[in-house]
Amino acid sequence: MRDFAYPERTLAHALVESGTPLTVDVLRAEYRKLLEAYFGPRVMLEEVSDIEGLRIPHFYRAFYVYTYATGISAAIALADRVLAGGAQARDDYFVFLRSGGSRYPLESLKLAGVDMSKPEPVHAAIARFEKLVGELGRFLGLG
Repeated sequence: MRDFAYPERTLAHALVESGTPLTVDVLRAEYRKLLEAYFGPRVMLEEVSDIEGLRIPHFYRAFYVYTYATGISAAIALADRVLAGGAQARDDYFVFLRSGGSRYPLESLKLAGVDMSKPEPVHAAIARFEKLVGELGRFLGLG
């Protein structure tokens, strides 16, 4: 299992902390760098392609993108527990569903036997992803 280091702030936060004002030009230039790195030199970007970065909340809210990883990790852990478990896992899942929005999400998940305050669900999701990427690589003849 790889040990992943997670940044504590976004690029926007780092710019502010370094004294760089978050002007439209600065944000567009930083986003263009991301687009160029992501798509590579073969993709011709429009002059206005970097404007889309101004509407993406991921860049302005610390930890926003981690909600995706957390949600997927919780869903995988929940599904694995229900699919591999017996009547108790099924009953716990129904208790979780019946709780609706009456609790904080982490507390609701605990009702279903998934504890997101521990690293295991995230590690299991990363392992699943690594396995799937490996399978895709073999399917494509890359390894």
